[in-house]
Amino acid sequence: MKPDLFEAPDYYNLDDLLTEEHKLVRSAAREWVKREVSPIIEEAAQKAEFPKQIIKGLAEIGAFGPYIPEEYGGAGLDQISYGLIMQEIERGDSGVRSTASVQSSLVMYPIYKYGNEDQRKKYLPKLASGEFMGCFGLTEPDHGSNPGGMTTNFKDKGDHIVLNGAKLWISNAPFADIAVVWAKNEEGRIHGVIVERGMEGFTTPETHNKWSLRASATGELIFDNVKIPKENILPNKSGLGAPLGCLDSARFGIAWGAIGAAMDCYDTALRYAKERHQFSKPIGSFQLQQKKLAEMITEITKAQLLAWRLGTLRNEGKATSAQISMAKRNNVEMALKVAREARQILGGMGITGEYSIMRHMMNLESVITYEGTHDIHLLITGLDITGLNAFN
Repeated sequence: MKPDLFEAPDYYNLDDLLTEEHKLVRSAAREWVKREVSPIIEEAAQKAEFPKQIIKGLAEIGAFGPYIPEEYGGAGLDQISYGLIMQEIERGDSGVRSTASVQSSLVMYPIYKYGNEDQRKKYLPKLASGEFMGCFGLTEPDHGSNPGGMTTNFKDKGDHIVLNGAKLWISNAPFADIAVVWAKNEEGRIHGVIVERGMEGFTTPETHNKWSLRASATGELIFDNVKIPKENILPNKSGLGAPLGCLDSARFGIAWGAIGAAMDCYDTALRYAKERHQFSKPIGSFQLQQKKLAEMITEITKAQLLAWRLGTLRNEGKATSAQISMAKRNNVEMALKVAREARQILGGMGITGEYSIMRHMMNLESVITYEGTHDIHLLITGLDITGLNAFN
């Protein structure tokens, strides 16, 4: 087992823009990843198993709902702190960050924002502590980039509803205690519904044979006449804007998280380029290797500035959905390019589990697609700047 020697690059002294609290939060997450994730993550990915033993640690570092107020079990932190935690966790593994992102932005966020006080008190403290784990059901087998076309639906039966349908590509589904599910009522209006494990007709089969996010549990949500009490409907927002608001929070976390994956690949490649000798000198002394490394750190620095500015706007309540889309798209593409270049610097060693790069590269192939595909985010920017809809 190789020691985790990671040193985060900060080429533009961006730490000067962070508060002491930001740095403390980041340091706690970084040390936890070095201690608890790095030593076990390669084996977990090779075995395609989610390491459930890390759930307690994720809760302890505030990774579950860091911006949720303390009265509901959250840490009451700002958006930049949330981003920094996601950055450090994804430096360890995108799949582990996915688990934290889903719990925070796609389960706790909608319960906090769209739920009532009884729902907040019932679920949020247990989600923050990791006693409950959650998942988010929006994507369907036939409706990915067009979530408004969903067919999952519920019918009013007086004091309860009956839910039918299916969701696909759901992180955390196989072990989740609750699912925040988006479904249409009889008038075709989309509502959020909290579905609890154990409700009759609710099953969560696991998705196998993935080449990506192998250390993350992915599954389906199947609803076969599931009887759900009406008090499990999120009352404070309906329509497609409700789940899309959750996606804004998740995409913001991804924009930061992808930087962590890129940093890890860059740091690994830089260290290797200094240590690996060919033709009697370090390969880092060759121009083409320096070109790769120089471009990596340039793109990472630009992504850091983008994420920091977006975090500032989020803190001020000014960030738009389109701005979040731009950061998610740019930073994930950047990370994937960095991973590919880093893999080349390592040559054949880059494809082995001895190093993290190939695992990051495979993971990022999922990250570039989920929470809005690379192309969809491009069209969101296009719509925002032209006012012309290219989606239909």
